Amino acid sequence: MNFETARANMVDNQIRTTDVTSHSVLTAFLAVPREAFVPEKSKALAYLDNDVEICPAAGGQPARFLMQPSPLAKLLQLAAIGKDDVVLDVGCGTGYVSALLALLAGSVVALEEDEALAEAAKANLASYANVSVVAGPLAKGNTSGAPYDLIFINGSVEEVPATLLSQLRDGGRLVTVQGYGGSARAKVFTSERGAVSENVFFNASVKPLPGFAKAREFVF
Repeated sequence: MNFETARANMVDNQIRTTDVTSHSVLTAFLAVPREAFVPEKSKALAYLDNDVEICPAAGGQPARFLMQPSPLAKLLQLAAIGKDDVVLDVGCGTGYVSALLALLAGSVVALEEDEALAEAAKANLASYANVSVVAGPLAKGNTSGAPYDLIFINGSVEEVPATLLSQLRDGGRLVTVQGYGGSARAKVFTSERGAVSENVFFNASVKPLPGFAKAREFVF
Protein backbone atom coordinates (compact mmCIF):
# COMPACT_ATOMS: atom_id res chain seq x y z
CA MET A 1 0.00 0.00 0.00
CA ASN A 2 1.29 3.45 -0.92
CA PHE A 3 0.70 5.40 2.30
CA GLU A 4 1.85 8.72 0.84
CA THR A 5 -0.80 8.50 -1.88
CA ALA A 6 -3.40 7.39 0.66
CA ARG A 7 -2.51 10.37 2.85
CA ALA A 8 -2.95 12.80 -0.03
CA ASN A 9 -6.28 11.19 -0.91
CA MET A 10 -7.41 11.51 2.71
CA VAL A 11 -6.70 15.23 2.66
CA ASP A 12 -8.30 15.82 -0.75
CA ASN A 13 -11.35 13.58 -0.42
CA GLN A 14 -12.14 13.54 3.30
CA ILE A 15 -10.80 16.74 4.82
CA ARG A 16 -11.00 19.43 2.14
CA THR A 17 -14.57 18.35 1.34
CA THR A 18 -15.72 19.14 4.91
CA ASP A 19 -14.89 22.87 4.67
CA VAL A 20 -11.40 22.62 6.12
CA THR A 21 -9.48 25.39 4.38
CA SER A 22 -6.70 26.17 6.89
CA HIS A 23 -3.40 25.81 5.04
CA SER A 24 -1.50 24.93 8.21
CA VAL A 25 -3.99 22.21 9.19
CA LEU A 26 -4.00 20.67 5.71
CA THR A 27 -0.20 20.76 5.59
CA ALA A 28 0.04 19.03 8.97
CA PHE A 29 -2.27 16.20 7.86
CA LEU A 30 -0.16 15.74 4.74
CA ALA A 31 3.04 15.62 6.76
CA VAL A 32 2.19 13.25 9.62
CA PRO A 33 2.11 9.51 8.74
CA ARG A 34 -1.17 8.36 10.31
CA GLU A 35 -0.26 4.73 9.70
CA ALA A 36 2.62 5.04 12.17
CA PHE A 37 0.19 5.64 15.03
CA VAL A 38 -2.08 2.60 14.65
CA PRO A 39 -1.45 -1.09 15.43
CA GLU A 40 0.29 -3.14 12.75
CA LYS A 41 -2.91 -5.04 11.92
CA SER A 42 -4.77 -1.76 11.29
CA LYS A 43 -2.25 0.08 9.10
CA ALA A 44 -4.25 -0.68 5.94
CA LEU A 45 -7.24 1.02 7.61
CA ALA A 46 -5.36 4.14 8.69
CA TYR A 47 -6.65 6.37 5.89
CA LEU A 48 -10.28 5.30 5.81
CA ASP A 49 -12.70 7.99 6.99
CA ASN A 50 -13.41 6.06 10.17
CA ASP A 51 -12.23 5.85 13.76
CA VAL A 52 -9.42 3.30 14.17
CA GLU A 53 -9.13 1.23 17.33
CA ILE A 54 -5.75 1.73 18.99
CA CYS A 55 -6.45 -0.11 22.24
CA PRO A 56 -9.09 -2.83 22.79
CA ALA A 57 -11.48 -2.84 25.73
CA ALA A 58 -9.96 -4.66 28.70
CA GLY A 59 -10.18 -4.78 32.47
CA GLY A 60 -13.41 -2.83 32.55
CA GLN A 61 -11.94 -0.03 30.47
CA PRO A 62 -13.51 0.85 27.11
CA ALA A 63 -11.68 0.62 23.81
CA ARG A 64 -9.74 3.67 22.65
CA PHE A 65 -9.76 5.07 19.13
CA LEU A 66 -7.86 7.33 16.77
CA MET A 67 -10.43 9.92 15.74
CA GLN A 68 -11.90 9.93 12.23
CA PRO A 69 -9.90 12.34 10.02
CA SER A 70 -12.71 14.66 8.89
CA PRO A 71 -14.08 15.74 12.31
CA LEU A 72 -10.55 15.84 13.71
CA ALA A 73 -9.45 18.28 11.02
CA LYS A 74 -12.53 20.45 11.60
CA LEU A 75 -11.81 20.57 15.33
CA LEU A 76 -8.17 21.52 14.77
CA GLN A 77 -9.22 24.26 12.38
CA LEU A 78 -11.73 25.48 14.95
CA ALA A 79 -8.93 25.65 17.53
CA ALA A 80 -7.20 28.41 15.51
CA ILE A 81 -3.77 27.30 16.72
CA GLY A 82 -0.94 29.82 16.72
CA LYS A 83 2.75 29.02 16.21
CA ASP A 84 3.60 30.13 19.76
CA ASP A 85 0.70 28.38 21.51
CA VAL A 86 1.30 26.09 24.46
CA VAL A 87 -1.09 23.15 24.06
CA LEU A 88 -2.35 20.36 26.30
CA ASP A 89 -3.47 17.32 24.30
CA VAL A 90 -5.82 15.35 26.58
CA GLY A 91 -6.05 11.64 25.83
CA CYS A 92 -3.18 11.60 23.36
CA GLY A 93 -3.45 7.83 22.79
CA THR A 94 -0.59 6.76 20.54
CA GLY A 95 0.33 10.38 19.81
CA TYR A 96 -1.13 11.12 16.37
CA VAL A 97 -2.93 14.33 17.32
CA SER A 98 0.07 15.46 19.36
CA ALA A 99 2.19 15.08 16.23
CA LEU A 100 -0.25 17.23 14.26
CA LEU A 101 -0.30 19.80 17.06
CA ALA A 102 3.51 19.81 17.15
CA LEU A 103 3.52 21.20 13.60
CA LEU A 104 0.86 23.80 14.40
CA ALA A 105 1.85 25.08 17.86
CA GLY A 106 4.90 26.11 19.84
CA SER A 107 4.90 23.28 22.35
CA VAL A 108 2.65 20.35 23.26
CA VAL A 109 2.07 18.43 26.47
CA ALA A 110 0.61 15.03 25.51
CA LEU A 111 -1.40 13.62 28.41
CA GLU A 112 -2.35 9.94 28.63
CA GLU A 113 -3.53 7.80 31.55
CA ASP A 114 -3.25 4.35 29.92
CA GLU A 115 0.32 3.19 30.57
CA ALA A 116 0.67 1.17 27.36
CA LEU A 117 -0.64 4.01 25.23
CA ALA A 118 1.62 6.50 26.99
CA GLU A 119 4.66 4.34 26.24
CA ALA A 120 3.57 4.01 22.60
CA ALA A 121 3.15 7.78 22.38
CA LYS A 122 6.64 8.36 23.79
CA ALA A 123 8.12 6.07 21.14
CA ASN A 124 6.05 7.53 18.30
CA LEU A 125 6.80 11.13 19.27
CA ALA A 126 10.51 10.74 19.99
CA SER A 127 11.45 12.79 16.93
CA TYR A 128 9.13 15.70 17.84
CA ALA A 129 11.33 17.96 19.98
CA ASN A 130 8.49 20.24 21.09
CA VAL A 131 6.29 17.45 22.52
CA SER A 132 6.50 15.97 25.99
CA VAL A 133 4.40 12.95 27.00
CA VAL A 134 3.11 12.83 30.57
CA ALA A 135 1.09 10.16 32.35
CA GLY A 136 -1.85 10.92 34.60
CA PRO A 137 -5.65 11.07 34.91
CA LEU A 138 -7.10 12.78 31.86
CA ALA A 139 -9.79 14.75 33.68
CA LYS A 140 -7.19 16.34 35.99
CA GLY A 141 -5.08 17.75 33.19
CA ASN A 142 -1.46 18.65 33.87
CA THR A 143 -0.98 21.60 36.19
CA SER A 144 2.82 21.58 35.94
CA GLY A 145 2.62 22.73 32.32
CA ALA A 146 -0.19 25.24 32.82
CA PRO A 147 -1.40 27.74 31.86
CA TYR A 148 -2.23 26.65 28.31
CA ASP A 149 -3.28 28.64 25.28
CA LEU A 150 -5.21 25.60 24.06
CA ILE A 151 -6.53 22.41 25.61
CA PHE A 152 -7.65 19.83 23.06
CA ILE A 153 -9.72 16.83 24.19
CA ASN A 154 -9.36 13.72 22.02
CA GLY A 155 -12.92 12.42 22.01
CA SER A 156 -16.40 13.35 23.13
CA VAL A 157 -17.20 14.14 26.77
CA GLU A 158 -20.35 14.45 28.81
CA GLU A 159 -18.98 17.36 30.80
CA VAL A 160 -15.83 19.47 30.88
CA PRO A 161 -14.21 19.43 34.36
CA ALA A 162 -13.57 22.77 36.04
CA THR A 163 -10.07 21.45 36.79
CA LEU A 164 -9.22 21.51 33.09
CA LEU A 165 -10.78 24.91 32.46
CA SER A 166 -8.75 26.36 35.36
CA GLN A 167 -5.56 25.45 33.48
CA LEU A 168 -6.31 27.86 30.62
CA ARG A 169 -4.45 31.15 30.49
CA ASP A 170 -6.50 34.33 30.10
CA GLY A 171 -7.78 34.25 26.53
CA GLY A 172 -7.07 30.52 26.26
CA ARG A 173 -9.57 28.08 24.80
CA LEU A 174 -10.60 24.48 25.24
CA VAL A 175 -11.88 22.58 22.19
CA THR A 176 -13.96 19.46 22.57
CA VAL A 177 -17.04 17.58 21.44
CA GLN A 178 -19.67 17.60 24.16
CA GLY A 179 -22.42 15.00 24.17
CA TYR A 180 -22.73 11.56 22.65
CA GLY A 181 -24.03 10.29 19.33
CA GLY A 182 -26.17 12.50 17.13
CA SER A 183 -26.68 15.10 19.86
CA ALA A 184 -22.97 15.87 20.22
CA ARG A 185 -21.68 19.35 19.37
CA ALA A 186 -18.23 20.80 18.78
CA LYS A 187 -17.63 23.53 21.35
CA VAL A 188 -15.01 26.10 22.22
CA PHE A 189 -14.73 27.17 25.86
CA THR A 190 -12.84 30.46 26.31
CA SER A 191 -11.37 31.82 29.54
CA GLU A 192 -11.68 35.60 29.90
CA ARG A 193 -10.80 37.43 33.12
CA GLY A 194 -11.64 34.50 35.33
CA ALA A 195 -14.91 33.62 33.61
CA VAL A 196 -15.49 30.89 31.04
CA SER A 197 -17.81 31.26 28.06
CA GLU A 198 -18.76 28.57 25.56
CA ASN A 199 -19.74 28.64 21.91
CA VAL A 200 -21.30 25.84 19.85
CA PHE A 201 -20.16 25.33 16.26
CA PHE A 202 -21.19 22.11 14.51
CA ASN A 203 -22.50 18.58 15.01
CA ALA A 204 -19.74 16.01 15.49
CA SER A 205 -20.27 12.38 16.38
CA VAL A 206 -16.96 11.03 17.72
CA LYS A 207 -16.01 8.24 20.09
CA PRO A 208 -16.23 9.12 23.80
CA LEU A 209 -13.11 9.60 25.89
CA PRO A 210 -13.33 7.73 29.23
CA GLY A 211 -13.32 9.68 32.47
CA PHE A 212 -15.58 12.57 31.48
CA ALA A 213 -19.05 11.31 32.41
CA LYS A 214 -21.22 13.38 34.71
CA ALA A 215 -21.46 12.21 38.27
CA ARG A 216 -24.84 10.58 38.67
CA GLU A 217 -27.11 12.39 41.11
CA PHE A 218 -29.31 10.52 43.56
CA VAL A 219 -32.99 11.03 42.80
CA PHE A 220 -35.49 10.70 45.66
